[in-house]
Amino acid sequence: MVQHLPVLLREVIEIFSPREGYHYLDATFGGGGHTRALLEADPSIKVTVLDCDPEAYSRAVAMSKEYGDRLKCYNLSFDRLEEIPEREFDGIIFDLGVSSYQLETAARGFSFHRAAPLDMRMDPREGVTASEFLERSTREELIEAVRDFGEEKQWRKVVDAILEARGSDALQVTTRLAEIVSKTVTPGARRGRKSQIHPATKTFQGLRIALNKELEILEAALPQSFEKLNPRGILIVIGFHSLEDRIVKRYFNRMAGRPEHRGDSLPQQSRTVQATLLTRRPLRPSLKERDSNIRSRSARLRALRKNNTPTPK
Repeated sequence: MVQHLPVLLREVIEIFSPREGYHYLDATFGGGGHTRALLEADPSIKVTVLDCDPEAYSRAVAMSKEYGDRLKCYNLSFDRLEEIPEREFDGIIFDLGVSSYQLETAARGFSFHRAAPLDMRMDPREGVTASEFLERSTREELIEAVRDFGEEKQWRKVVDAILEARGSDALQVTTRLAEIVSKTVTPGARRGRKSQIHPATKTFQGLRIALNKELEILEAALPQSFEKLNPRGILIVIGFHSLEDRIVKRYFNRMAGRPEHRGDSLPQQSRTVQATLLTRRPLRPSLKERDSNIRSRSARLRALRKNNTPTPK
């Protein structure tokens, strides 16, 4: 049985500070850890959940039998938030990336630790598999996946190895692809220590992001979620790599009337303050949490509160 440990749970509950009658949206149900904690905080709290993964949706429906009409479920990707009828949430949470269930279910093809078909789709009913992506993509698309999304410094060697392996079964199985990358990538070292991550980690991350259009979906979802917030409602996003964290940081800064990046020269008087940052810097898991849940090690939490009314800077 998969053990699901929700990341930064204590921090999420402290920031939300659940109260009687509050209504929350969990835009990434996954294993339901954050949802359950919110429902248990007060018997009058309601939670609406989304997940595009049909297996996660089934878990949400099963949980709804415990909580009745306090828990409502939608089998949707979070970039389709505007399609749900519920509005005016007191808090919304995104816990991005791949879930423990997806990683531990070998047949889903997210993990390179066990041999399985190379799939990697968040919604296995939609789109092409990772294997099909590797076989059909242009060199430029592979470069974007490995170099830009995976942030693999040795991307040239990885892309060349993938192109050379086309037409064989090497691109059909998770462990075979991991072997190709491992033989290609020279393990990095930091401050005299060996790299703590598997050589294929970044390539698998990049493929997953490209295949599922994760960054594109996130950029579409953030403004939709902000529109769904009550005045003084709180938006929390937990990310796991620099690319998604950069998107969240820039959007949050824009809503708070702050420069989005160093090159942002928009005059301050032209900015509108629509929210207040609750985290100037991202919160990170404690050492205790990182030791007990290795998947939390790269987590970064950002939060903001929607203002009652937008105000000029």
